Amino acid sequence: MGSWYQNYDPLGYWPLSTLVSALPVLTLFFVLLVLKKRVWVAALSGMIVAVLLALVVFRMPALMILSSSLLGFVFGLLRIAWIIVASIFLYNVAVETGQFQVMKESIAGLSSDKRLQLVLIAFCFGAFLEGTGGGGAPVAIAGSFLIGLGFPPFQAATLCLLANTAPVAWGGVGNPIRVLAGVTGLPEHSLNMMAGRILPPLSAILPLWLTRSMVGWRETRDVWPALAVSGLSFAGMQFYWSNFQETGLVDIVAAIFSLLVMVAFLKVWRPARVIENEGGMGTGRIGQSAVAIELRRHSTVAVMKGWSPFILSSLFIFLAGLPDANKALSYSILKQPMPSLHNLVLRVPPVVPQPAREAAIADLNFVALPGTAISFGTVLSALLLGLPLNRTLRIFGQTVARLVPSLLAISFMVGLAFVTRYSSMDTVLGLSLTRTGPAFPFFGTLLGWLGVALTGTDAGSNALFGNLQKVTAEQLGYSAVLMAAANSCGGVMGKMIDAQSIVVSSTATQQVGKEAAIFKAVFVHSIVLASLVGLIVMLYAFVFPGAIPF
Repeated sequence: MGSWYQNYDPLGYWPLSTLVSALPVLTLFFVLLVLKKRVWVAALSGMIVAVLLALVVFRMPALMILSSSLLGFVFGLLRIAWIIVASIFLYNVAVETGQFQVMKESIAGLSSDKRLQLVLIAFCFGAFLEGTGGGGAPVAIAGSFLIGLGFPPFQAATLCLLANTAPVAWGGVGNPIRVLAGVTGLPEHSLNMMAGRILPPLSAILPLWLTRSMVGWRETRDVWPALAVSGLSFAGMQFYWSNFQETGLVDIVAAIFSLLVMVAFLKVWRPARVIENEGGMGTGRIGQSAVAIELRRHSTVAVMKGWSPFILSSLFIFLAGLPDANKALSYSILKQPMPSLHNLVLRVPPVVPQPAREAAIADLNFVALPGTAISFGTVLSALLLGLPLNRTLRIFGQTVARLVPSLLAISFMVGLAFVTRYSSMDTVLGLSLTRTGPAFPFFGTLLGWLGVALTGTDAGSNALFGNLQKVTAEQLGYSAVLMAAANSCGGVMGKMIDAQSIVVSSTATQQVGKEAAIFKAVFVHSIVLASLVGLIVMLYAFVFPGAIPF
């Protein structure tokens, strides 16, 4: 099969080409939000529209469309669905062994106030999980944790999506920044520094934003010292590590530092009025009713044992994510080019300086994945805690069986994303935002937001739009480092509304069927926070250009 060149204006009129390119995503949300169908039906509908448009409007060869769809299925199952399965498997094993109860009681021992529990779990612990592995693990694990503490499942789903924002730019041991440096050719440390100057203000206010999303202003003011301590400690370390250290450990170090500072602070301070969850703390697995329990105190050894499943899994995620370890766990024979697609699609100017071939590699390195690291840590923990292997495997089978509809939804959604990527539909959408002239620093930030909403990952958005940001910035006279970093920083606010994240949150909290409601609950937050990032980028572009690293 010969090469196929992408066409960024197939209808000869860019506004119409943009509208057509948006139809797959609009279809997905129309079926989900208006027709109120199951999420896998909505995803399948959007994918069918994407396939038809790629074939009829963009004139992409049918075999290329089929190959890109299959590549999306493989990516979705291994990179996203597997993390969900592993995370909920971890949670269920922790419940089965009784250790999850100890974990909940250790958190409640620090504070029984649900506002502070939210910050400790969704913000601090969630950021640590994002830094070690990324993917869906922070939302899945933190959401399960909050339900165990007595949070209503729907509330747990939305709050964890909100919390999993500012850390995303350095998720998976800094992978998004490394991808951005790779596609743009800009210095990694400069991009790291710039992201570390854009996002800390958002990190500082995120605990306040989270708490206010759950309770009123009066209840939020009651705990403002703790919100300030958690937000400022995280933001300060995020700024320091990204500007003066390296890329991979930004989230991990900031999360651990914030968590330790919060633990120390809660030893000497507590709110005048404690607000507890009305339902108490649940003991059953996800999907079972919560049962109130009496709070017990535990020794340090018992607490460490209780946290051991999560500690071991987090350790393995971190180790597997280190570049050298990940390389050692990956085998070239398991990286196979997709037939009829690999290096046959060519991106063309203005997206790239000269025609460039798009790689399409199916990476089947199962051992190197975060989901495998979580599962390995879970099985090891189960054995160390005395859970028989046959019982552990039975729990795993039950977990997979319950997740089948969600796994289908993720497969269709990522298939949709890969068809729009290789057919150039998402690039057409992105190019429309580059036509904004002096407002480009703001709308370029929203381009990153759009990229994550479409691809589901900040690294994916950086791979898709990073070079476009660089080229457009240079053409308009803006800093390429600023706008490339803005793509990644704006993208983190799109993480809460991308279809894959919605599915992860609904699945982990047993809210399957309520994806539309979850999307509606977080959409305004996503837009407002992305706009705040855009305003910060505007300040750097026009007011503080001297603060932009070279």
